[in-house]
Amino acid sequence: MKKIDTIIFDLGGVLIDWNPEYVYLDAFKGDRKKMQWFFDHVCTHDWNENQDAGYPLEKATEDRIALFPEHEELIRMFYGRWEEMLGGPIDGTVQILKKLIDSNQFQVVALTNWSHETFPIALETFDFLHWFDGILVSGEEKTRKPFKEIYKLTLDRFNIRAERSVFIDDNLRNILAAEELGINTIHFRNSENLKEELKVFGINL
Repeated sequence: MKKIDTIIFDLGGVLIDWNPEYVYLDAFKGDRKKMQWFFDHVCTHDWNENQDAGYPLEKATEDRIALFPEHEELIRMFYGRWEEMLGGPIDGTVQILKKLIDSNQFQVVALTNWSHETFPIALETFDFLHWFDGILVSGEEKTRKPFKEIYKLTLDRFNIRAERSVFIDDNLRNILAAEELGINTIHFRNSENLKEELKVFGINL
């Protein structure tokens, strides 16, 4: 294996805790079954990912209300109370990020599925986002993981050689797509596990 010179981080679920349950569990008065039905049928994962690829939040909200008018108030909560879904930094991973940057051995960048409309809020909230050598935000590029074009764009923009990079993501689907392009990967589970998996690539923190 060639020496690693670039680390590519996902953000949500790896460095930042984001979960719509922080808003909706209260809205559904603790009824997880009803809340899950809402996520499975109304404000779905696929619907949210469309906004990660650049679709306007306001239009996405109105589209959904047109389909489910009886759930208008709950639908408006999704982006209306989006900031409340931010649970804070995942501290263990932030510490790893800092050590990687402080070592001066790696280019450290981020590749995130995130709406370009809400990402500025994250930039204001989390200081560590300013530590990166660069961040590629899906909503700004009008595409998202796991589509190959966003990985190729990341490699080109930051002058990364796939075989010399490691991509860290909590979504297995995104990991498998990166591997198809020859990028080394770590499927993120938790910060302690990440530390151990980095050792496989000769990175000891």
